Amino acid sequence: MTNRTLVIVNTTGRQGASLARVASAVGYNVRAHITTKLSEKDGAVAKELRELKNIELIEGSLEDEKLIAELFVGARRAFINTISWGDEVAIGKTLANAAKKAGVQHYVYSSMPDHAVFNKSWPSLPLWSCKFTVENYIRQIGLPATFVYTGIYNNNFTSLPYPLFCMKLQSDGSFAWAAPFHPDKPLPWLDAEHDVGPAVIQILKDGPQKWSGHRIGLAFQLLTPRQVCEAFARGLGRPCSYKRGPITVEVPIPSGYRSQLEGIEELFGKWEAPYFGPDIQAPDEALGLWEGYRGMEEYAREVFPLEEAANGLTWMH
Repeated sequence: MTNRTLVIVNTTGRQGASLARVASAVGYNVRAHITTKLSEKDGAVAKELRELKNIELIEGSLEDEKLIAELFVGARRAFINTISWGDEVAIGKTLANAAKKAGVQHYVYSSMPDHAVFNKSWPSLPLWSCKFTVENYIRQIGLPATFVYTGIYNNNFTSLPYPLFCMKLQSDGSFAWAAPFHPDKPLPWLDAEHDVGPAVIQILKDGPQKWSGHRIGLAFQLLTPRQVCEAFARGLGRPCSYKRGPITVEVPIPSGYRSQLEGIEELFGKWEAPYFGPDIQAPDEALGLWEGYRGMEEYAREVFPLEEAANGLTWMH
């Protein structure tokens, strides 16, 4: 690998930070983009990145076309995970155009499906469909790219009263999770912080000659909601139960996320649609990239209590 420069966009996010840690450790020169808003909000991650070897932090808005144009100069590899700051479709297209102009040879884009493409009865999820639109644009301009579709983050779980993945602490010390998913329908799971980095490094190592144009379901376990609770029970040594039901919102949330939750309830609750759509299977390809994944039981035992403590919770003491 003569050119070892790797551009990462949204490096304070779970996906980007995971890749930055691994890439810096194995000798890539990481050009790590962080937004001003996120560097302030996630100061601990930005501080960690500054302390890693082989990391150059590029801070600024993804709506700054001059910054984007300079971001890819001299780079041959890139990992892009945009989020809903500004117009995500416009930003995604600008990033792709700049990467192509700079001669990026392998562009790994974190995408998600637009389920309405596969079935007119299925709703488009607003925070996913924009990524699918950008994916199609990347294909249209002929940029050599691989598209990773990430499973549900293990790290989404919290006992705080956030919607959809609240693992609620009960008065008897047990936990209970309520969500619209069918209790016995498998869902794809991913420990983003632990496993995105090694998997994407292998994709980059294999190169576009193997993965160009390919969609990869990046999930290492298929577990039903009941199996998730069984894994939590084993990991925590406490009972954990699942109940199917509507999404409850007990805290203020952005309107865009509320629309996403409403779509999730219909898409996966009412229609029980396949999570990645009908044409992506998991976890075989992900396991072919990285076998050392952290499963749900290990996450519940070793990480969940630490994340809870970081949020000021004390139930584990």
